[in-house]
Amino acid sequence: MPLSAPRGARRRKLRRRADMPLLGGARPPIAALLALLLLVAGATALVLGDHDRSAVDKAVLSSQQRVAEDGAVALRASLDESVTDLQRAAALFAGPEAVPADTVLDKLGKVYNKWRGLAVIDPGSGALLAARGETIPLADSLADKTGKADQGSGKDQGSGKKDGAPVPRLVKLPSGDTRMLVTAALRGGDKPRLLVASGTLNVPGISTGENRSLLVVDSAGTVLAKDGPSISRTAWAKRAAKTAAAASGKTPEPGGHPGASGNLMGGTDKHRTAVGYAAAGRAPGESSPAGGLGLSVVTSVKVTEDAKAVRTQAFGLVAAAVLLLLAVLVTWILVRTVQRPLIHLYLESRRLGRGELDRPVRSFRGREPARVGAALESLRGQLLGGRPTRTGRARGGIGTRTTVIVCGVVLLAWAAPLLLLLNRAGSGVTVPKQLVEDQRRRTDTAADRVRKALNEGWADVASVAQIVGAGGDKESGKEQADTGSGAKAVLQTTLREHPRYRSVYVLDADGKVLTRAGAAPRHPAGRKPYADSVAQLNTSGKEPAVAAYAAVPGGKGRTVVGEYDPQFLISMVTRPGLGQVWLVDDKHRVLAADRQHGFRAFSKLPGGHLDDLATKARKDTNGTSLLHRTSGGSSLAAAAAFTGGGAVRDLGWQVVSEQPASWLELPEYTAQRHTMLAGLLGVTAAVACLGWLHIIVVRPLRTLADQAEALAGGDRKTVLFPQHHDEAGAVVRNLELIRQQLRTAERPTAGRN
Repeated sequence: MPLSAPRGARRRKLRRRADMPLLGGARPPIAALLALLLLVAGATALVLGDHDRSAVDKAVLSSQQRVAEDGAVALRASLDESVTDLQRAAALFAGPEAVPADTVLDKLGKVYNKWRGLAVIDPGSGALLAARGETIPLADSLADKTGKADQGSGKDQGSGKKDGAPVPRLVKLPSGDTRMLVTAALRGGDKPRLLVASGTLNVPGISTGENRSLLVVDSAGTVLAKDGPSISRTAWAKRAAKTAAAASGKTPEPGGHPGASGNLMGGTDKHRTAVGYAAAGRAPGESSPAGGLGLSVVTSVKVTEDAKAVRTQAFGLVAAAVLLLLAVLVTWILVRTVQRPLIHLYLESRRLGRGELDRPVRSFRGREPARVGAALESLRGQLLGGRPTRTGRARGGIGTRTTVIVCGVVLLAWAAPLLLLLNRAGSGVTVPKQLVEDQRRRTDTAADRVRKALNEGWADVASVAQIVGAGGDKESGKEQADTGSGAKAVLQTTLREHPRYRSVYVLDADGKVLTRAGAAPRHPAGRKPYADSVAQLNTSGKEPAVAAYAAVPGGKGRTVVGEYDPQFLISMVTRPGLGQVWLVDDKHRVLAADRQHGFRAFSKLPGGHLDDLATKARKDTNGTSLLHRTSGGSSLAAAAAFTGGGAVRDLGWQVVSEQPASWLELPEYTAQRHTMLAGLLGVTAAVACLGWLHIIVVRPLRTLADQAEALAGGDRKTVLFPQHHDEAGAVVRNLELIRQQLRTAERPTAGRN
């Protein structure tokens, strides 16, 4: 029998614990906090590893991939422009009567100088009607005149067709050179004709040097064009060409480069070569005649620098060990001061609710548990026949809210230095010279892209001027072509098919608008038209006004003007991975900037070092770059002026770019980002779990203490009901049972009085 009582007591205790709610309360947030802190500690030990030379190689490789993507975009845009220019020019010669073949070629030759050869042929008989420039392989031009030869690849090249004309195709001349043949239907008269042009497949406008090579390969990996040192026969170059060719058919990622791209490292440990490749393809749903030709750009550069390893593994292990200790300490404190007192309060209140009043209520540590315990002891005395007493707030002890705050401060003391202070890269990070050089090359490529796009726009306007002039000649000098429906239709067609323009119009010799299509002209009123060129019309205002002027042949001073849409200029300088990019005029006023960062028209460049760099770039045809260091960090800056002449030769514009070095994939910055990530994860775990604990435990516990003291002080009218099914809610339910018992016991006494 002496042993039976303890065993029975243990069984009763187990039954009482089994009645406790398993969900909600203090257990889940405390357990979640411990689990998350353990995960953060493990992640800290893993991500803060040592970074050796391969990390720097990764930064250089990523840069080469971006260079190749720029080249692929420039190549595709150039080929697409050749296709659309010929097709649109052919459409402008459409009419009820056939324009003589020699006249068509003469007018095109005056406007466009991109084609090596031009010809007009009879598609039925294959007869050559007129030709200019180099000899065009007519058999290849007529091979696909019905499109049958490309039915198997119609999905890839179908966007190149227009008006039933064959898609562009690549042919190899007997000399070994590769040409792209473009055809367009010449409509007019009763006999169909084909306009054929052959263009050179040049490498993109990326400056090369002793260490950089550039290749253009087809879908079979055959090198079609190259620039720089002869590397096309090396083993790794062949591997890069095959890799690029295999990737050219892959579906591009949404929002990224319109075509597959990648990088690889070639050579030996001592003589490494970084290779980047990118397909000149098109995104799903995008129209691009050249996007189906299967072309890819491969760029390579010798890696001459050996990087220093960054050692952070020991730091990561120490930080993880400290967090493990803090996690155990905080969990132990919360269990001792929050979870266990709640369980004991539940057991004590349940005992009183069942009428077991033989033992006094145990004492509790902590302000809120002590207040509830004192109230329960007072209620036990009242159930035994005593009178209500004011228990008063428990003096001394640390509140539960204070305990949670202290635990949060302890965890933040670990996380905050990682997030804000430790493993900072600073301004002394060694940036490979190759990355600075790549910034210059990419900026030079962007400047060349903008220059070519503006020149192509002027050529389109000049071709429209040729058609307008031809219309005027038909009327024997009458100038109704520029005011009649014919010129109006040509302008509307040009505006519809050229998204680069906001408006197209015709001016007379005094600058008066004769006819227009699109938005209101912004040519200065009363000013005579500019000479054949691209001109900047304003130097202040909300947006820049830039227009291409082309005189109408024999038009007595009439001029066709095409105003560029500001969004077109923005799209030209928007390139991923180049940082902030600005298009500036000869006074370094901003005309356009990349979409991501925005700009204010005609504002100054943000920094004197950029002004100095732009001034220096005017004297260097290949652009210039620098590594700008400040107390806050380093940045890569570059500037490149327009070179190569054309209609933009007098503008004096430049493209300026700047990219914070912290955006690069260098090991110092990678370690900094990983350290910040570990700190951020620690802050998130602490705030989330401790905030959860405060909302569902601490606040209800403070309310519970007030309710228990009010009941012990004689409040029998307030009905107590739990808000949640947890430990605090279980104590409230037991207090309600005690209130009902006290109310029942007080009724006979009230009746006798």
